[in-house]
Amino acid sequence: MGMRGVVISLSSISRLMEGKLHQASSLTALRRFSDKGRILSEEERAKETVYIQKMERERLEKMRKKAEKEKAEQSDKKDEGEAHKS
Repeated sequence: MGMRGVVISLSSISRLMEGKLHQASSLTALRRFSDKGRILSEEERAKETVYIQKMERERLEKMRKKAEKEKAEQSDKKDEGEAHKS
């Protein structure tokens, strides 16, 4: 009985993942249209792709800086704690 539950949940997870992949591919297809419903030219799609990549790089850089800042703060707190113990 227990094994059957595992098999059912694994199949459910795989169906969910397939749904997510389908959503991602449909979003990609939607990206090829402008707000006015016309199909974007190759040049417009290229500009859009560059813009999206730039935004993604900026977002990742921001997350990296935030993580470094948090790590430095934790290190400072740890150093202060050791100084008080001595």
